Amino acid sequence: MFGSSKPVVLQPYGRRRSRASVPRWLLWLLAGAVSGAGGVLWVQERYLPPRLSAEASAALRTAFDQADAQRQRLAGELAGTAKRLDAALAEKKALGAELAGGRAVVERLQGDLAVVVAALPADPRGGSVEVRAARFSAQGGALGYDVVLTRERGAGKPLAGVMQLLVTGESARGGNSTISLKPVAVAIGGHEVLRGSLPLPEGFKPLQTTIQVLDRAAGKVLGMRVLPVK
Repeated sequence: MFGSSKPVVLQPYGRRRSRASVPRWLLWLLAGAVSGAGGVLWVQERYLPPRLSAEASAALRTAFDQADAQRQRLAGELAGTAKRLDAALAEKKALGAELAGGRAVVERLQGDLAVVVAALPADPRGGSVEVRAARFSAQGGALGYDVVLTRERGAGKPLAGVMQLLVTGESARGGNSTISLKPVAVAIGGHEVLRGSLPLPEGFKPLQTTIQVLDRAAGKVLGMRVLPVK
């Protein structure tokens, strides 16, 4: 009973914890991080496109830069083309306005000419085509002419034919003679004004001209008038 006794150690705070123990929350946190990383790797390997190597990434970057430069170049060309198109449209609009103004002037002049032609004396010879007025002049070895022809409007489309000029005058060898000049094609609507010149023989001095309007060369006479050469 009074033998040797062992010392008694008191632990006031309960059972002593091991110094090497890890908190459970930290273990759960590490486990969640590992699971998340593994899930990301699994999804990337399973469903996502494969990761590019450094060389492939560099090649892709170069291709992108080239495509972007091409896009910028095309955008610049498109802007330039758009400006040229706008300029062309503006020019077209201006030309259209100018053309409309020119047409108005032409229509007014045609109306004025119709009034003047209507006021000319009638052809004394009559005919289906009337020679309402004519003027001839000899200059530089040629016969210049201004001839006004008219016909009834009820005939419809313009009448095709030829104007034949027969010129009487003094030849280079002396004496009077009559020459036939080259026929002039005509298309007569309500009225037709013919202006031009035809060559004369060397030394020929014209005195008067007979105007013949024919349905064709050497054909039927539709109208005729004789006028002096001034």
